[in-house]
Amino acid sequence: MNNIANPLLHESRAPRFDAIRPEHVEPGIKELLSQLGNNFEQLESDGKPTWRELIDPLERIDDELGYRWGIVSHLTSVSSNDALREVYERVEPDLVRFSMRIAQSRPVYDLMCALRDGSEWRRLDASQQRIVTLLIRDAKLAGVGLDGHERERFGKIQTELAELSTRFSNNVLDATKAFGMTLRDRSEVDGLPTSALQLAAQAARLSGEPTATTESGPWHITLDHPSFGPFMQHSRRRELRERLYRAYIARASSGEFDNTPLITQILKLRQEMARLLEYPNYADLSLATKMASGVQAVATLHEKLRVASFDRAHREFQELKEFSRTHAELQIATDTETMELQHWDVSFWAERLREDRYDFSEEELRPYFPLPRVLEGLFALAERLFEVKICSADGEVPVWHEDVRFFRITGEDEIPLAAFYLDPYSRPQEKRGGAWMDECTGRSRLFSDAITGQRLPVAYLVCNQSPPVDGQPSLMRFREVETLFHEFGHGLQHMLTSVDYGFAAGINGVEHDAIELPSQFMENWCYHRDTLLAMGCHYETNESLPTTFYDKICAARTFRAGEQMVRQLLFGLTDMMLHDGYDPDGDVTPFDIQRAVAETTSTLPLLADDRFLCSFSHIFAGGYAAGYYAYKWAEVLSADAFAMFEETGLEDPEAVATVGRRFRDTVLAMGGSQPAMDVFMAFRGREPDPAPLLRHSGLAD
Repeated sequence: MNNIANPLLHESRAPRFDAIRPEHVEPGIKELLSQLGNNFEQLESDGKPTWRELIDPLERIDDELGYRWGIVSHLTSVSSNDALREVYERVEPDLVRFSMRIAQSRPVYDLMCALRDGSEWRRLDASQQRIVTLLIRDAKLAGVGLDGHERERFGKIQTELAELSTRFSNNVLDATKAFGMTLRDRSEVDGLPTSALQLAAQAARLSGEPTATTESGPWHITLDHPSFGPFMQHSRRRELRERLYRAYIARASSGEFDNTPLITQILKLRQEMARLLEYPNYADLSLATKMASGVQAVATLHEKLRVASFDRAHREFQELKEFSRTHAELQIATDTETMELQHWDVSFWAERLREDRYDFSEEELRPYFPLPRVLEGLFALAERLFEVKICSADGEVPVWHEDVRFFRITGEDEIPLAAFYLDPYSRPQEKRGGAWMDECTGRSRLFSDAITGQRLPVAYLVCNQSPPVDGQPSLMRFREVETLFHEFGHGLQHMLTSVDYGFAAGINGVEHDAIELPSQFMENWCYHRDTLLAMGCHYETNESLPTTFYDKICAARTFRAGEQMVRQLLFGLTDMMLHDGYDPDGDVTPFDIQRAVAETTSTLPLLADDRFLCSFSHIFAGGYAAGYYAYKWAEVLSADAFAMFEETGLEDPEAVATVGRRFRDTVLAMGGSQPAMDVFMAFRGREPDPAPLLRHSGLAD
């Protein structure tokens, strides 16, 4: 395929982000589907039950579809506009139907079964056998065994779910953009640090207040996290915190962006889909592709963590209440009769208590973590652990925004290994919130490279951290540093794979509840002394991060760990209950389920107007439906993996390098070529132990 006139289809070393426009999407995708459709028809009629004549052609079709449509999907996430959205929504149903056609092909399914049962099977290596096994499983889960009306209905469900997911995500973005709180009186921003005032003044200028300044305002506060988070932590004005908090938990729950009916429709369709495939509920269907053996295994993990953290969380909350009572003068409240600690108070008082207990503030740390210096430290760590080199390659490829960076990774003897884009800053007008890693291209021997012989992986790394303001670099909050390390961990698994088959290279074929292992593993290094002290450097004075700050950061690591744990359990348990036995046609609403779960996980009853589920994109517009538990499941794996470094000696460079190479050769390299448990055991030498997670969280007995 080599349509030079359409940059979406242009054959080049990298996507033509400088040239692709919304008007290219529909004709480009239609041409792509037509060509791939012809290729697939030929495979169905002429394919043979051999790897070369069946799996290789399937990978070529899958890769071409994923790459081209992946460009469009990526742009809708980072450079959204009305024209792009409209064409995306028009074309997406065609993509879903084509994907279902492939997944439900009886001729191809029969050929895969014949390959599994034939004489060539013994000559395939373990990775190839696993790929065929997974493709057969996925075909069954895609309804290849359905006939007639059920087959037709299953396809309609898939199309409708894709459309609802897109609408859900767009509604969250639009609702987030729609709310703004412009403050004009200096007293209304009392308590906000300079960095928050700078960002708020910049937001005001972008929203139509050209004379806004850091010192005199006006200041524009939004629901985008770099704005919302600092305001909730530092604003002394309690009534304004309440206003902002109530807007946040009610996002996309009313008016033109209301996701409430979409939630019900999505849950109904998922339940119907599961029953068509003869699963009792969607949770069992979801877990058919994961490490967890079933709903009960997930429930056991949830309860173990809940028991370990629930009492601790309540003690932490009582401690916070007492601190707020004895330091009431630190906030400004207009109604002193309702001073009982509320949801909009927790972040403010938690930050005050942390400052009091550990004698430092988050704002004191930010000057020591400018993005360029953090990247230097992150890359140096990767070089020590995994024997790679990471170099800037800005300007070598087109990008979708001027702030986007491009880097290349090389190995021994400067051999190219991979590359990645980094889009670090929040842009609430066009970029969805959160942080993620996604695949641009994957490693595969089917697509030749003049230097390496196989095409190398390229990743998208996307964050939404505080942007540069007033001539300063992006000064990162410590949580933003952790987030960057987290997403880079995902990228490493994609980029350092040694698997040459696209269906199992990198993150492909990895069970979803193991996918967070390398990302959460990398977060641990933010608390490693040598790594943090080498990375922390004041952006103005070049002063290294004082060791006293390092000691305080480590001491504060488990601050309110009980509260943090039960908050994640609230999300995970709610997700699982909505997909395990919940009746969307009954009298109980999804919000009733959320409130019921909160009774055993939350230190504060949920507000009557809490509609967080309406912005819970992870499970309604992402890949975490009946799978949000995966964060905690994989955290058990990641904590145990890091414990191996602790056991061999974190202060011993040779030991760290040895274990790091082992981690690279197993967890990062093997991808989905083996079951996740086998990969973990190849690294650790045994099955995972949850004890390190409880210890790292400060929740061990």
